[in-house]
Amino acid sequence: MVCLKPYFEVSCVKLEEVYKANVSFVFFKNLTSVIEFFLVGFQSNQCSVVLLICLLLVVYFGTICGNLLIITLVSTSKNLHTSMYFFLTQLSISDIVLTTDIVPNTLHVLMNNGATITFIYCFTQFYIFGAIEASECFLLTVMSYDRYVAICNPLHYTSIMTSAHCVSLSISTWLLSFGCALILTLTISMLTFCGPHIIDHFFCDTVPLLELACSSTYTMELEIYILSFPTLVIPTTIIIISYINIIVTILRCQSRISRQKAFSTCSSHLTVVSIFYCTLLSVYVFSMGGQTLTISKLLSLMYTVVTPFINPIIYSLRNKEIKNSIQKLINRCMTCIEFI
Repeated sequence: MVCLKPYFEVSCVKLEEVYKANVSFVFFKNLTSVIEFFLVGFQSNQCSVVLLICLLLVVYFGTICGNLLIITLVSTSKNLHTSMYFFLTQLSISDIVLTTDIVPNTLHVLMNNGATITFIYCFTQFYIFGAIEASECFLLTVMSYDRYVAICNPLHYTSIMTSAHCVSLSISTWLLSFGCALILTLTISMLTFCGPHIIDHFFCDTVPLLELACSSTYTMELEIYILSFPTLVIPTTIIIISYINIIVTILRCQSRISRQKAFSTCSSHLTVVSIFYCTLLSVYVFSMGGQTLTISKLLSLMYTVVTPFINPIIYSLRNKEIKNSIQKLINRCMTCIEFI
């Protein structure tokens, strides 16, 4: 039995009693199969935990409002009815789903200094998390392709990026991401979990679950390696190639105004891509480097909670069309208030 030190003093004996009271087991072939897990969350002093809870509430509220604002603006503003903003709404939807999948349960874990999570709910959370992370990789790739066509092949942009083509790309993105996540989830759920049942994390992630498995994880690790190609390696390669071509095309422009306009069009997307991939890859780099669990949790918090929060901010602050649409929306709201 591992004794964890919470922010308020609880003896090892009491903690062990809590675990025994909250965890159910199914006995089969002399093996104890865990049907509930215990999420540890962040073990720190009470002030730090309260501060983290307040920050998560603010960030979650800001994420929902910011991304809903993006969706509303694109839906109601005719000047934003383009492929670039259509894919931006898809990214906003994925950000809302991701934070809703992670934050509410994390708050529950923090407020209770750790909490149990059922086997089914754990893998449901894992499935949604994996699907949304994969969808963000695909969406960022499609958005980079959209920028490539707009800058490198502007004369044929409208004929290539038609509404039907954008919808088909979006549907393909969601189907592929949920399909890959389903394969991964079914495989890891079939592993044998016979104890311990303690997940030293704030949500059900791949590495913590594999560490608890009693059966061989070779097939699972091989599957992760294979699936990383369509979900990570290929999208990253497409993004890099797209931006190499975009940069070369921009540098060839003789007009300074054209270069500035092209750079401003891509800067928001490139910033979002950089933040997403840097935080995502940092988790695996730190994990492989044997760094502390606290650092790994903070990095996971970055790409699951912080990144969805700052995405609408980046697109709003660095995009004149969105800022103009926000101003028009505010003016309409003020007019309605004055009329009332």
